[in-house]
Amino acid sequence: MSNQSFDYIVVGGGATGCVLVNRLSANEDINVLLLEAGGPDSDSKIHDLNGFVQLWGSDVDWKFETEPQPGLNGRKIVINQGRVLGGSGSIHAMMYVRGNRLNYDQWKTQGCDGWSYADVLPYFKKSEDYERGASEFHGVGGLLTVRVTPDPDAVSLPFQMAAVEAGFNGPDWDYNGAQQEDGAGPLQFNITQDGQRCSSAVAFLTSILKRANLTVKTQAEVTRVLFEGTRAVGVEYLQNGQIQQVDAKCEVILSAGAFVSPKILMLSGVGPADHLRNLGIPIRADLSGVGQNLSDHLQLPVIFQAKIKLADPTLLTGNVLFTRTRPGMNAAPPDLQIIFSPGVPSALSAAIPVPHPACIFVPILAQPYSRGWVRLRTANLQDPPLINPNYLQSPSDVQVFVDAVNLVRKIADMPAFGDLNAGELVPGSNADLETYIRNNASTIWHPVGTCKMGRDAQSVVDPDLKVYGVKGLRVADASIMPTVPSGNTFAGCVMIGEKLADQLLNSI
Repeated sequence: MSNQSFDYIVVGGGATGCVLVNRLSANEDINVLLLEAGGPDSDSKIHDLNGFVQLWGSDVDWKFETEPQPGLNGRKIVINQGRVLGGSGSIHAMMYVRGNRLNYDQWKTQGCDGWSYADVLPYFKKSEDYERGASEFHGVGGLLTVRVTPDPDAVSLPFQMAAVEAGFNGPDWDYNGAQQEDGAGPLQFNITQDGQRCSSAVAFLTSILKRANLTVKTQAEVTRVLFEGTRAVGVEYLQNGQIQQVDAKCEVILSAGAFVSPKILMLSGVGPADHLRNLGIPIRADLSGVGQNLSDHLQLPVIFQAKIKLADPTLLTGNVLFTRTRPGMNAAPPDLQIIFSPGVPSALSAAIPVPHPACIFVPILAQPYSRGWVRLRTANLQDPPLINPNYLQSPSDVQVFVDAVNLVRKIADMPAFGDLNAGELVPGSNADLETYIRNNASTIWHPVGTCKMGRDAQSVVDPDLKVYGVKGLRVADASIMPTVPSGNTFAGCVMIGEKLADQLLNSI
């Protein structure tokens, strides 16, 4: 047992947690503890642009597995999530996508005051060091390097020009700028100027590890939040086989992600009362929304044979398009994201086997209607949670993929793509699309929503990210997102850290 005491305890050193400890510990009067269940980000494959696929299933991956999914014809899906400093941003593909302005405006209409696009844009800009310079929509001088597809072999002008011929804007479209949707252009990445991964740990944590008021403990898995009455006063964690307890003078902040943050809450007695009673966990606060509202993006491969052999890219992809699949949706965020790769990096070809030469379209279900849940399997910390995303539960989600395949075919048939298109390999022109979708769709690793922010009965945190029903406890990570943004979630998680840190520092 430990009698150590800190002002703030941050649980989870991922995209949000690293930002929080950086900003809070910049005030020398604030004593901060970061607890990370995984280890340091010392594996060279983390920082190698081609190394991340080799990390899936390794010791730096939680290797979460879903329950059998009826919408995917009974398949179980492994959702790779980083168990390491930097979190999932240390093991995924480094794409920097903020989401659509309508995502955040919808959050506000759902009761999340202070989270409109106008409210969050300054925090996106604050963290950013954008290589093309400052503007109304981009910042420079921040700690997070943002580069526009630095690998020229990953950029495909045939795809971008074919999209223009199909009626979209482009070809050099800034989807993080004035308008995200209906333009094709190069992806933006968190890659340092010397060609290394710029994870949240690299950007926000590595340079401050010697701060006297910051303590970082790795291989420290939090078992529960400690309470006096309804006030959180510390946490208990397991490290090197020993149970330790530490005190929080001000607050505990859970930043452990969409699966682990609700797990910790429920193990601490904060969650659906009936579920906790069935497991023999004393109830601290009856919050039925803990673990509910799980949402995740799905991806689907669409592969064309290429007529010519292109140079192997060093990045997995370099091009993107966002759009809506149904007419009359202008008030809604784009429901479809398509990323395109003119090939697979040679270092990853064994892990991602495709015929050569080939071009790969990856439609992504950007606004799924299907919702799932996370629950405790047992009251034992060591047991992974039960995870049921209910993938493709909604027929509308299947229809988005059907429309996406048809849009891909339209783009591939454009004259600008003619020098590449040697025919559709997957799914094939004669395939039954619904069967193909249910047999082949899989996660693109963006789970959110299980501790959602809002004001309804299923909300877990208020707009200040304070957990309802208790004091001294907040959640700050992808789990608080009421709905998943149209795009990769890393940038949004960094923004959440910036916004909460600013609020905490301004309250002192």
